[in-house]
Amino acid sequence: MKIQAAIFDWAGTTVDFGCRAPVEAIREAFASFGVPLSSGEARAHMGLPKIEHIRATCADAAVAARWAAKHGARPTEAEVAQIYASFLPRQFAAIEKYSRVIPGVAPLVAHLRARGVRIGSTTGYTREMLDVVMKRAACEGYAPEASVTPEEAGMGRPAPLMCYLNAVRLRVYPLRACVKIGDTVSDIEEGRNAGMWTIGIAVTGNEVGLSEEEWHVLEEGERARRAEAARRRLFDAGADFVADSVGECEAVLDEIEQRLALGS
Repeated sequence: MKIQAAIFDWAGTTVDFGCRAPVEAIREAFASFGVPLSSGEARAHMGLPKIEHIRATCADAAVAARWAAKHGARPTEAEVAQIYASFLPRQFAAIEKYSRVIPGVAPLVAHLRARGVRIGSTTGYTREMLDVVMKRAACEGYAPEASVTPEEAGMGRPAPLMCYLNAVRLRVYPLRACVKIGDTVSDIEEGRNAGMWTIGIAVTGNEVGLSEEEWHVLEEGERARRAEAARRRLFDAGADFVADSVGECEAVLDEIEQRLALGS
């Protein structure tokens, strides 16, 4: 048996080195209500549908306490909706700013297609957001054959429904011959729940959270420390394998195919 499909995440995996667009937009949205977020707080629930991301952030004890100090009570569902409304235009602006294709993605995808592997994608973005990202990515040589958003599947991560809908659109089976590749804990949970192999992406994604330029100016020892912490987080989430970037996944995919051939 060979790999039938690779299902990629977007921000932090195939585009937006460091997964910066969602973080910038969420931090700006909360700041507009007088409640600042740290980068870690903004990243804690990355990979969820964006309204769920905001809802989960509001439920964090430290964030809720700062909100209550500013507004007199913990954030309500109505205020979650207000934050989301503030977030939307900021997210579109950040997408335009940050959604460059990550180096190594286009060559790896071309290699997979030459092997007959179908290419799909899932996201925490809405369809309107993803369409902006996809248009830019296509200009830079990356265009998956299928893309699914949470509202189209009826549920976002960590549920497996976006992966299932990718399989339907790509006409691939069995799911154990498919691979989910992403940079967040919720990506790994999504792939595991779908019965797919999972590859976590450590360095270019949310777990390190640095731009390409910021990453390369770090001292070698600090890069190693941050990369190892990101790998451990993804392995702890259940990833079958972890690579630093999509461009470094070829050997991992070869190993998965070897295991499939042996009936693993």
